[in-house]
Amino acid sequence: MSPRRPLCLAAVLGLAVTLLAAPARAAEDPPFRDPSLPLNQRVDDLLGRLTVAEKISFLHQFQPAVPRLGIGLFKTGTEALHGVAWSTDIDNGGAVVTADGTVFPQAVGLASTWDPALIKQVGTVVGTEARGFNARNPKVWGLNMWAPVVNLLRDPRWGRNEEGYSEDPTLTGAMSIAYASGMRGDDPDHLRTAPTLKHYLANNNEAHRDTTNSSLRPRVEQEYDQAAFKPAIATDAATGVMASYNLVNGRPATVNPALNDVVRTWTRRDLMNVTDAHAPNNLVNSQAYYPNLAEGDAAALKAGIDSYTTDDTNAAPTVNAVTTALSQGLVTQADIDRAVRHLLSIRFRLGEFDPGGGPYGSITPDVIDTPAHRALNRRTAGAATVLLKNSGRTLPLSPSTRKVAVIGPLSDTLYTDWYSGNLPYKVTPLAGIRERLGTSATVTGTEGADRIALKNAATGRYITAGAGASGSVLTESATTTGPTTQFDAFDWGDGVLTLRSAANGKYVGYNWSSFVNDQAQPNGWFVQQQFKLEPQPDGTNLLRYAGYETAFDWFGPNKYLAPNSDGVLALTTADKAAKFTRELVTDGTAEAVAAAKAADAAVLVVGSMPFINGREDHDRTDMNLAAAQEALVKAVTKANPKTVVVLENSYPTTVTWLQDNVPAILWTTHAGAETGHAVADVLFGDVNPAARLTQTWPRKASDLPDILNYDIIKAGATYLYSKAKPLYPFGHGLSYTTFAYSGLKLNASSVRPDGTVTATVKVQNTGRAAGDEVVQLYTHQHTSRTKQPVKQLRAFQRVHLTPGQTKTVTLTFKASDLALWDVTRDRWSVEKSTHDIMVGSSSTAVHQRTTLQVAGETIPPRDLTTPTKATTFDDHNTAELVDLTKTTGTAVATQQGTWLAYNSTSLNTPTKFTATTSTQTPVRVELRQGSPTGKLLATLTPATTADKYTYTTTTTPVTRLTGTHDLYLVFTGPARIKDFSLTR
Repeated sequence: MSPRRPLCLAAVLGLAVTLLAAPARAAEDPPFRDPSLPLNQRVDDLLGRLTVAEKISFLHQFQPAVPRLGIGLFKTGTEALHGVAWSTDIDNGGAVVTADGTVFPQAVGLASTWDPALIKQVGTVVGTEARGFNARNPKVWGLNMWAPVVNLLRDPRWGRNEEGYSEDPTLTGAMSIAYASGMRGDDPDHLRTAPTLKHYLANNNEAHRDTTNSSLRPRVEQEYDQAAFKPAIATDAATGVMASYNLVNGRPATVNPALNDVVRTWTRRDLMNVTDAHAPNNLVNSQAYYPNLAEGDAAALKAGIDSYTTDDTNAAPTVNAVTTALSQGLVTQADIDRAVRHLLSIRFRLGEFDPGGGPYGSITPDVIDTPAHRALNRRTAGAATVLLKNSGRTLPLSPSTRKVAVIGPLSDTLYTDWYSGNLPYKVTPLAGIRERLGTSATVTGTEGADRIALKNAATGRYITAGAGASGSVLTESATTTGPTTQFDAFDWGDGVLTLRSAANGKYVGYNWSSFVNDQAQPNGWFVQQQFKLEPQPDGTNLLRYAGYETAFDWFGPNKYLAPNSDGVLALTTADKAAKFTRELVTDGTAEAVAAAKAADAAVLVVGSMPFINGREDHDRTDMNLAAAQEALVKAVTKANPKTVVVLENSYPTTVTWLQDNVPAILWTTHAGAETGHAVADVLFGDVNPAARLTQTWPRKASDLPDILNYDIIKAGATYLYSKAKPLYPFGHGLSYTTFAYSGLKLNASSVRPDGTVTATVKVQNTGRAAGDEVVQLYTHQHTSRTKQPVKQLRAFQRVHLTPGQTKTVTLTFKASDLALWDVTRDRWSVEKSTHDIMVGSSSTAVHQRTTLQVAGETIPPRDLTTPTKATTFDDHNTAELVDLTKTTGTAVATQQGTWLAYNSTSLNTPTKFTATTSTQTPVRVELRQGSPTGKLLATLTPATTADKYTYTTTTTPVTRLTGTHDLYLVFTGPARIKDFSLTR
């Protein structure tokens, strides 16, 4: 789920009284409870027993119990991105308790293993533990899992980068199949859990995510965004999709007709499609797409939504809206039955109506956090660690190293993210290294953070916190310094600090009324543990509250701290804020330098705080390492040349200085409870790193296009189309050993469009350590009627080799994988062309290459004698794809200077230029030859229309022309164009 506000736990658990008691079954079981009957027959039987009101009630995310049929409540949506999330429960006494499961590395880290077999094991553990949680309390943990996220990592500034797998659709598809198939299980007829892919479609920005438009030209939609979602659905690894918040080509994704028209065509199984949290209400509110909820919910139902995730546990708005829609003829009973059939199909496959709950029904809570799961977690975290740099064989560190300094803000803490469960235990990097080296070594730890005290320059009193475990309301009271007046200040970039009380180790946060040192880590939907110290001309500082909610200006100008009359710190305006002197109690950098100088090696753990540095609803605006952290790296590296940086974050970072100056760099995501073990395993060579980057790391943010530019072809984005030199390329990762490639061979020198290509290559471990190599195969098409990727991943394999060992690696792909979306005929086409076949260890480290002749077709010139959809352009300038109507179709929206290119057009002396347009202001459409400023062939002046959904067809004479030409439509102002033609 992707809520604007978090789901109310108390509301969820409150359902126990009214909805959740499982009623007694009838004395004689009806046919729907007979597992020997075909699934469709069982669904038909149960569907026929439900009343209209019961069917409509099932459309809400909390499908209520039906006591007369012995059916209990079914809850859709348990978050399971890298383990079962939000693991909180209520005990029999009514107290909130945690229920801690296995939290694996973040999703981008899972994909960095490039090991689908391993990730399927991870998915299996997550699905099994989900069953255990469900057995503990089905009110809280349902079996419809909202994972994995398969949105492509198109832009590394996306706030939810940690949730996705890769910028590449092939790798994303493989990982989504692996993780989802593990969760669903291998039984052909039953589901361990029901995975739902998030977020359909093209959801890669968080700023104004419910109102921004993802403009997808047909090639980008088909070859890129759809390509990431299709594999897990087509292989029946996933059982549905969650519609995203954004608009897709001008239409809210909640009512995207592709939910039915495209997604359901990928499989013969019934799918259960859900909305994102509160998205139905957006249709009426922020998106203003429909005037009322009845029309909005009706449109969503007809588009392919089966379950409405909205209004938390309150089903009344949905039930009332759909009931009204039915009474007004906006939907039919058949529409409702179709959605309920999809829902019931999933529930049946989950074993709900089988004796004992089916083959997975006997799983109990004791499967949660087992020793075997902990071992897999440790192995996965190690397998997901990328060695970015290793000069002078700095790594691995010798196990005989006697003095190690472990330094940095992430050296002795583990953070969870919004979609993490609770960690049942924590092995920090410091703890992992200490355990690895044992008592005979000296391992020192320092976080490198300044410990400060803040004194009111006017009163001489210090900000004072509580010493107990739960802290206390911050006041301005103490006149001398001590633990209660001291705070460790951690810099997370852009001036944002967190303040951890030295008195109790808890972070200071705002609780909507006061400031308290009671938080284990920054957390919550509104991250209220953020502050900024703003220097003043007189040398003092204002202390600004910088919680995320201030972005919405809920507090107006009241964002600064000052004491009330009773000394309690409260919010006020800048002109009334207290001026504080920043007293340095402990110099964190000086402590770090001293520790580094005294050590044989320094391990510096820096990176991000997952709730602060970009996350759901907040994109990153800065790709740099926090200024204080980079300064710490510089100081420690100068103090000890044998410094290893462990970069622990969830996205590419522009660490150019580190790459140029630090001897060795490891990258890991926030990898769960076993992070420290995994870091130590890799540092000391117990694990030879073999993970690879799943997205390009740019040298600077200016190398990236605007985050709202979804046209990767036009923008030259991702490794597929970018020609910029990256800091680290897609697929990059080093090893403690070396590998040699030889003897690349193809099964044939040419292939037909329906054929299969098999490449074999010999890979030898030429070093002294056993290790894994990720062998990657890329292709590049030499000639095409349209722009092709620089290169594109087609196959990969992670292979283990002992020193001196050689293996023949086989990589296979279908010739149909080379197809492009032919916009001239709205279908896939494998073109006749020569393709480079490149095999190596990254997208830029190619070690073997050959060529392949593809005996495809030559796409014929365009025929414009019949109406041609305007969306089928080959190139454009400032064009935006928008909704043709509210229910279906796509048009192109233009502005002054917009042009659309239609290449290789066959002309036979046309005399008329006709276009179907919508415009509310006078505009001209120019038809030009060869370029946007080429020969003018016609000028069309369409009539204005009443609104953007009303179109008119206009015809004008055209200069006669024969042969094959590139044609351009050039617009002098805002309009929408549906189609056009050139006829005689």
